[in-house]
Amino acid sequence: MVRKHYISIYCSYFNYLPMDQKIINLYDEYTHSKLNRKEFMRKLAIITGSTALALTVLPLLENNYASASSFNDDNVVTEHITYPGADGDVKAVLAKPKDKKNLGCVLVIHENRGLNPHIIDVTKRVAAEGFIALGVDALSPFGGTPSDEDKGRELIGKLDPVKNLQNYLKGLEYLRNRKDGNGKTGCVGFCWGGAMANKLAVNDPKLLAAVAYYGAQPATEDVPKIKASIMLQYGGLDERINAGIPAYEAALKENHIDYKVYIYENVNHAFNNDTSPTRYNETAAKLAWKRTISLFKAKLA
Repeated sequence: MVRKHYISIYCSYFNYLPMDQKIINLYDEYTHSKLNRKEFMRKLAIITGSTALALTVLPLLENNYASASSFNDDNVVTEHITYPGADGDVKAVLAKPKDKKNLGCVLVIHENRGLNPHIIDVTKRVAAEGFIALGVDALSPFGGTPSDEDKGRELIGKLDPVKNLQNYLKGLEYLRNRKDGNGKTGCVGFCWGGAMANKLAVNDPKLLAAVAYYGAQPATEDVPKIKASIMLQYGGLDERINAGIPAYEAALKENHIDYKVYIYENVNHAFNNDTSPTRYNETAAKLAWKRTISLFKAKLA
């Protein structure tokens, strides 16, 4: 009874107060490295004090799509489409305003677990701002994103990087060729997708705007290839990703690239993900989103 009471208090504590940063950092290591689930749980049990408490904390760390409010807008239509990729069809979710044409287009790039409900919501939100939005499923070569997030993370690591990049570049071409679009394209990516947003900026001279949320930076020698306006959104507590900011920013300055860097203090990696209760930060997410949409409206309208 004492143990159960303590677990209840512990769970309530983390529902109302910030999660121990050591736990969040460990979860970040688990989701972005080859640390397997068994080893992650072992380390989590050490931090929390027991396996029972680790199991109590775990649901607070993992994405909870069921509890998230699904975004709906009567003025936005959504459909599942495919387009030709580097080696077969690529699956994607397309969202756009009803009965409107001559629209700017935005490619939406998911995190390292595939095209999940959160990113589909983001795609709809972009469309609600007046754009054609395409949420690409990078795991299309494996049949699409699985419901098991750990399996999705495993499959992300098995993607052919050259073909994967080509699939995204072909997604931008698909958008440029849509008759209801105006031929102007931008992209926004999160985590793994943030790194891809940077890669697209390097590899597509037609790209007009790229927004990378807490994404790994490109090689500095590739920065001179960038023609797009760049916006970089980082969480102040995200030491792993933030280590690459100084070199990237220096290269952007040196090459006279139009860019903005925003670091949101005391927030974590994945601060935009409202299905991740321990890392989501509403204030930072809303401000970053406002800045993102402002860039798209300036460059893609």
